[in-house]
Amino acid sequence: MTTTRTTTYPGIAAVLVVSAIVGVLVGLAVTAAEPVPGLPEPAVVVRVGLPVVRVLLDMAAVTTVGLCLLPLLIGFDRPKLAEPVLAGARRVAMLGALVWAVAALVALVLQTAELRPGTDVSAAAVWDYVGTVGAGKALLFVAAFALLSFALSLWSVRVGESVPAELRAAVSLFALLPLPVTGHATNWRWHDLTMISMELHVMSAAAWTGGLGAVVVLLAANRTLLAHALPRFSKLATICLVVVALTGVFNGAVELAVNPHTPLFEALVSTRYGVLVLLKLGCLVALAALGAKIRWRLLPAITAHRGTALVAWAGVELAIMGLAFGFAVVLTRAPVS
Repeated sequence: MTTTRTTTYPGIAAVLVVSAIVGVLVGLAVTAAEPVPGLPEPAVVVRVGLPVVRVLLDMAAVTTVGLCLLPLLIGFDRPKLAEPVLAGARRVAMLGALVWAVAALVALVLQTAELRPGTDVSAAAVWDYVGTVGAGKALLFVAAFALLSFALSLWSVRVGESVPAELRAAVSLFALLPLPVTGHATNWRWHDLTMISMELHVMSAAAWTGGLGAVVVLLAANRTLLAHALPRFSKLATICLVVVALTGVFNGAVELAVNPHTPLFEALVSTRYGVLVLLKLGCLVALAALGAKIRWRLLPAITAHRGTALVAWAGVELAIMGLAFGFAVVLTRAPVS
């Protein structure tokens, strides 16, 4: 027997966002350094606000990506049962994309202020930042493609799944690409390889986290749809886990290895950057264990339409994912030495 309930669990999404902000604050505490005498420091609202806005940008991106992937996870063979859920997903994806674009523009202003401490930030200053700094161009590109994702989601709200889910997912994933290559990857010796690795890392993390959030928040109360979507997501999550692990270890190892001041393994424990890498690695190990629990213990019961503690276990997994995203934001800005 099928069910048409559309009960959702928005608190799970709140867990992800709150834990991401906590991850940023912990990361800032780990990487805090004494100010350099004689050099102007950005205001506290910039030093703390910028990474917080960046992680909120990431959360909006993850939300949009996950909701755009949801129709592909559910499938199209039960339109009457799926449409109430997908209609809600399209509306939230539209809002997520709009928040994503706004967060990118706010981050652009804050990054301009960070580069010009003690001076007013004008429109001309922001435009000059865009014209001279790669990160400025990247944020503007992200805002533009997030707005395109918003437009596609708005269109889909009006006409339904006539707007291909593949197109919406592709645009949202493409919007993730500019920012990763403006961080440490731009300075690495193996430039091309590390850029590709970083892009794969970011897209896999977004698909994994966003997909889990979308499935749990929107489908956990609907056993029929959950039984169809979760096995597909489980396969996607396994691929994403492997890609995130391999690229994350590679990226961190290369960044530490090219540090001329400290040997690789010593740098892992003696530098702030290395400590953040270890924190992210710890999150990854915990996520692998939780994912295995869901796949091997809960999934058989879910496919048999039996009740499980999926929401609780997935909530813990999303909380750890949020911490990892928070650490990652600070990691992109942390000095290696």
